[in-house]
Amino acid sequence: MTSLDAEPDSAIALPDSGVPLIDDASLARIGRRSAIDAVRMRIGMAIRLGLLKPGERLPDKDDVALGLSVSPMTARRALASLADDGVLVRLRGRGGGTFVAEEPPGEVLRSLTMAPAEVTEVHRLIDRRMLQETAVAHFAALHASGEQLAELEALTARMAGATGWAEYHQCDAAFHELVAEAAGLGSAAEEYRHSLEELYAFFVPYPIEDLHLANRDHAALTAAVRAGDVVTAAAVSRRHVETLHRTRVVGLLAE
Repeated sequence: MTSLDAEPDSAIALPDSGVPLIDDASLARIGRRSAIDAVRMRIGMAIRLGLLKPGERLPDKDDVALGLSVSPMTARRALASLADDGVLVRLRGRGGGTFVAEEPPGEVLRSLTMAPAEVTEVHRLIDRRMLQETAVAHFAALHASGEQLAELEALTARMAGATGWAEYHQCDAAFHELVAEAAGLGSAAEEYRHSLEELYAFFVPYPIEDLHLANRDHAALTAAVRAGDVVTAAAVSRRHVETLHRTRVVGLLAE
């Protein structure tokens, strides 16, 4: 038996599945790519770019689903398909699980790339999030409650202790949703959440060490919000989006 059905340990109650779940049809609309193919592409890109290493163990399938904001069935089928192609290896028994193959087929990995239209779409979504993120942070610094601040600090601590990208992404999504809630912008906050969901469709697994560095922005933002410092809160949010997406998303697309 593999360990793909393990429940994620959660010190903080995350809303429902832990992240705003993207409807599989939303993934298929971009580049006319099926939801399963979108997950194949994201994992394949991470392997091709060296973000996931040969022999590295992937999280349990339910965590992969949460980490990539897709349904468990989509995650399971995508992992099985990549295993059939020799990109992943699935082992049973004690110490089993799903691993990156030691020598994934280069031809398969080269086929798992984004179309030009998808690259253009990512740029558009990042620009939109940049505008929204700074506004959300500004108003959160004005309106966040003590309880919300405590939750933000707890989520930041969880991200600092996360051992893998799937766990980190669940907390990251909950963190940004909570900042939007604290801003008290009503329907405008819903538009922000929708922008996040669309960007989550393009996120690829990334080494946890680098995500821990990005988490410093979450700590700085929380401190600015607690201090009611709207200028610093907006500046930190702008830097966070600029660095996170243009280096970890768009920067990867140029490879």
